Amino acid sequence: MSHTPHELHEEFPDKAEQIQELKQSDAHFARLADEYHEVNRAVHRAETNVEPIEELAEVELRKQRAMLKDQIWGLLSA
Repeated sequence: MSHTPHELHEEFPDKAEQIQELKQSDAHFARLADEYHEVNRAVHRAETNVEPIEELAEVELRKQRAMLKDQIWGLLSA
């Protein structure tokens, strides 16, 4: 199984414990984390040509991942 980069615990290594706690205690955070995970996996599949997509669609997925990451960071740093 290949490694999928940009997982939340890698993006915020010093917040790994907080991420786990928020996933269990905050439904909004859990939804954001799940959506980030799904989008991140889609980006990875596109980048590695496991599921090739058009370049514009891949760019949009990356933008969506960045937006979700920003929202997650906002909650982690609050």
